[in-house]
Amino acid sequence: MKKSYTKDFKARVALDAIKGQKTVNELATEYGIHCNQIGQWKKKLITESTEIFSQNRGRDSKAHEAEKDRLYQQIGKLQVEVDWLKKTVGYRT
Repeated sequence: MKKSYTKDFKARVALDAIKGQKTVNELATEYGIHCNQIGQWKKKLITESTEIFSQNRGRDSKAHEAEKDRLYQQIGKLQVEVDWLKKTVGYRT
């Protein structure tokens, strides 16, 4: 049966591994986890830590959604105009 760990536990173990006060083998024994698992969590924490300090995370998604809504409105308006022009000119598909 596969064990599952909380995100807080994973973060604590990864931070302990980054600190380097204990070896990975000592941490593995202390927490009851395989050495490879600690290495994976440590690597993930290091690679994804830059997102934590990104200032535009929330603003980018809101701006992106607003832009997307605006573009969908424009597409709808243009589609209505195309349909009207097709009827006016008598264009057949």
